[in-house]
Amino acid sequence: MRTLFRGWVIVIIGAAAVLCLATTVVSGQPASKVPRMPDGKPNLNGIWQALNTANWDLQEHAARAGLVVALGAAGAEPGGPGVVEGGEIPYLPAAKEKRKANFDQRLTADPEIKCYLPGVPRATYMPYPFQIFHSAKAIFFAYEYAGAVRNIFLKDPGPAPADSWMGQSVGHWDGDTLVIDVTGLDERSWFDRAGDFHSYALHVVERYTPLGPDLLSYQATIEDPKVFSRPWKIQMPLYRHVEKNARLTEFKCVEFAEELMYGEFTKKTSK
Repeated sequence: MRTLFRGWVIVIIGAAAVLCLATTVVSGQPASKVPRMPDGKPNLNGIWQALNTANWDLQEHAARAGLVVALGAAGAEPGGPGVVEGGEIPYLPAAKEKRKANFDQRLTADPEIKCYLPGVPRATYMPYPFQIFHSAKAIFFAYEYAGAVRNIFLKDPGPAPADSWMGQSVGHWDGDTLVIDVTGLDERSWFDRAGDFHSYALHVVERYTPLGPDLLSYQATIEDPKVFSRPWKIQMPLYRHVEKNARLTEFKCVEFAEELMYGEFTKKTSK
């Protein structure tokens, strides 16, 4: 009888532990000790990367053939479950038609094809890592793609003086979450390769929340009344590179796009 009782106690304790862990992960609370800076804030220093297909399409999508037939399976587009809260981006009717046109013309219209800087939030989930440099007085983001960078102001300098590809970022801490308010974004950037886009009125609020020593929860709230009927959110995990030789390598893609964009001007004409 005692053996049976002990068995049930072990089962109940084990179930409670699993439930506690699941609740911790779902609620967004740190599942293990988070490394911290001397001032007590989470230490976000390191090289981070999203492992998903959001750069192909933020919304749920099936795998599909690529636009360049000669590349075969190597150029095919992977499917994914999507990262949009609620599953669908709330486009205004006219904007939805423009998104469809963008998708149909994505081989030449996507700014990524031309090596333009990716903007926010796209820089976060492109298939390249990025590095966060973090101290008590400064936060700086460096991206492998096209050498993009962002300085995160910790004191609001006022409105952005002009629109730019990476916009103006102002950060503050909400408990253990780094919140970054991004404005002044160039309207030519896209959210993904599927043609999802925005206007000059785009406003993005990012939230970086540590869930463990090598795991961040990334959330971005996107607002643009000229394109969307309401604000909407994306969410995904970001993973820290832990290999000993982890570092950003160069992906200076301008030279890869020069022939595509300027070839007609550089070709020598026969006399």
